[in-house]
Amino acid sequence: MNTESLLKEFYKRYGETGGKPGIFFSPGRVNLIGEHTDYNGGYVFPCALSYGTYLAARITGTKSVKFASVNFYFTTEIPLGTLTKKVGSEWVNYPLGIIDEFNKVGIEVNQGIEFLFSGNVPNDSGLSSSASIETVTGFFINKVFGNSQLNLVELAKLCQRAENNFVGVNCGIMDQFAVSVEKVNHAIFLNCDTLDYELVPLKLEGLKIIISNTNKKRQLANSKYNERRGECEQAVENLNKARPVKNLGELSLSEFEEIANFISSDIVRKRARHVVSEDQRCVDAVDALKAENMVRFGELMNDSHDSLKDDYEVTGVELDTLVEEARKIEGVLGSRMTGAGFGGCTVSLVKEEAVDAFIEQVGKNYEQKTGLKPEFYVADVGDGVREL
Repeated sequence: MNTESLLKEFYKRYGETGGKPGIFFSPGRVNLIGEHTDYNGGYVFPCALSYGTYLAARITGTKSVKFASVNFYFTTEIPLGTLTKKVGSEWVNYPLGIIDEFNKVGIEVNQGIEFLFSGNVPNDSGLSSSASIETVTGFFINKVFGNSQLNLVELAKLCQRAENNFVGVNCGIMDQFAVSVEKVNHAIFLNCDTLDYELVPLKLEGLKIIISNTNKKRQLANSKYNERRGECEQAVENLNKARPVKNLGELSLSEFEEIANFISSDIVRKRARHVVSEDQRCVDAVDALKAENMVRFGELMNDSHDSLKDDYEVTGVELDTLVEEARKIEGVLGSRMTGAGFGGCTVSLVKEEAVDAFIEQVGKNYEQKTGLKPEFYVADVGDGVREL
C-alpha cells in the first residue's frame, strides 16, 4: 500500500474533518548472518528491507485511542486511562506495549489518537513484522509526545522492553535495533552485548537478496527458542567451572574448544559450538563484505545454515528443502534460514540473471517435495524508521 492509498483508507475509516495525519514508516529486517547469537551476547549482521509497516496517525480532541489495521480485522477504541492493559492476544498489544513503556520513562500519551497501520511484511515469516510495528509506533510517540528526546538506540531498547515485558516475548535486541538504526544500502554489524555497532556498506552490484517464505506455520518456534536459550545458559554455567564466562559471545572459537569438555551434555556442547562458530562467521562475513568478496560471503551463509541444522537443530524439513533447492541453482552464492527457525524464511544471495530461474525452479521443486507453495520476495536494502 502506498501513502496515497493509506490516506484514502484513513479518511474512509476516520473522516477528513480532523486534518491530515502524519505518515510514518518502519522497515522489516532480514538477518544476513549471525543467528541465535543475539541472546548470547554475540554478533548479528542484519539489514533493513524495503518492506515494512506504514502508519497514519492523527491527534484528536477525544479521550481515547483508536487502533485499526489494513492487515487485521480486529479494531478497538481504548480510553486514555486504560492504555496499559493487554487486549487478549490481539495485534494491538504491540503498540500498547510501546505506550506502556513510554509511560514508564515519563512520556505520557495524554491526548486521543487515531491509528491506522498497514504492513507488507509477511506475518510469522521471521522478517520482524512485530519490531516494525513497535518501532513505527514508538517513533510517532517519541516525536509527538516526547519531542524526540529519545535517540534511535534508546528507542530500540524501549521497543525491546515492550516486547519482553508487555507482549511477553523474550526477544533479543537485534530486530528493534536493525529497523531503528539502519541506513539504506548498509548492513549493521552489531555487538548484542555492548550495543556497539558499525554500518557496513552492502554493495550488491549484479546481485539480489531473495527471501523465500516456507509458508510453514512456526508452531515449534517459541517453545524451541526458550529451550535453546536454556541450553545456552546451561553451557555458560558448565563453562564457568573452567573460567569466568558471562555469555557465550565472550569466547573465541579457539577459547571455546579449549574448555568445551567442561560441558557435560553432548547436545548442550553442540548448541554452544553453533553460537561461538556463528559469531566467528559474523566477523568473517564483515571482512568479506569490506573486501567485496561476495563469493566468500555466500560460503559463510551456507556454513551458517549447516550449523543451524546440525548443531543447533532449528531448521526443519521445509527450511532445509528450500536451502537445498536454492543451492542447486547456478548463480546462487549462498542460502540459509533466517529468524528463529522451524518455518519462516530463508535468505539467498543470487546473481541478477538467475533470479527468474531461482523463483521458478525452487518454487516448483519445493512444492513437489513439501506440498506447500512458497512465496518469494526480491528485496532491496531499505532505510530505518522515519517520517515520510
